[in-house]
Amino acid sequence: MNRRSESKGASGGDAPGSVIAVTRALRVLEAFGVNDPQLSLAELSRRTGIHKTTVLRLARTLAVDDYLVQKEDGSWRLGRAAGWLGACYQATFNVQEVVEPVLRELTIKTGESASFYVREGQQRTCLVRVEGPQAIRHHVRIGAALPLDSGSPGRVILAFSGESGELYEMIRRRGFHLSLGEREPEVSSVSAPVFGLHWRLLGSMCISGPTSRLNEARLLELAQTVVDAANKLSYAMAGSQRPAMQVERPSTWHP
Repeated sequence: MNRRSESKGASGGDAPGSVIAVTRALRVLEAFGVNDPQLSLAELSRRTGIHKTTVLRLARTLAVDDYLVQKEDGSWRLGRAAGWLGACYQATFNVQEVVEPVLRELTIKTGESASFYVREGQQRTCLVRVEGPQAIRHHVRIGAALPLDSGSPGRVILAFSGESGELYEMIRRRGFHLSLGEREPEVSSVSAPVFGLHWRLLGSMCISGPTSRLNEARLLELAQTVVDAANKLSYAMAGSQRPAMQVERPSTWHP
């Protein structure tokens, strides 16, 4: 469900200077998700907060240019034109341009260096990194290959790749993992998974720094911030704008 759409009323939440009809039409399109192949008019109205008669007019207008299609039972689904926009987005997608702003925002919020790791065989590679403002910080070179089974970024990748064991069950349940001096003495980190479409694991995001500054209590304090950033990146990678899951909620992930 797209709660971004639900959070705005039919007349509220529009940005100054925006064209209301266009904004509402976009909300109708955003109401669909990967688990929603079709939606009834009533459900579209509920998710967007727009009256049914207005949603119907918008849907019919979008259908003229194949952005929506009405099925025989009266429900609606995304049309060919919406699929073409998605294909164009995927074809022109630049990972660096999407990942770096999220990492930079995470660095500003936490004051620590932020990194994005991907799996390559039995190692993890630092794909993008933004250094924190602190004079004393943990340094990792972009492109560096590090072990999967040491440090929170690798443990998170293993956990959400289906690795068995109590530790990995706990990581899947919590939605994050923290480590203190596991790979390097006096270096701590907290990491969360990043997914693409259909919950396909893309990698992990972390903040890291000296243990003297990032003790266990501080890492736990920052865990939700990292989870939120990882989820924001997940939906950016998938071309969506859906809300993040919360720390310590029951996991719905399946390998």
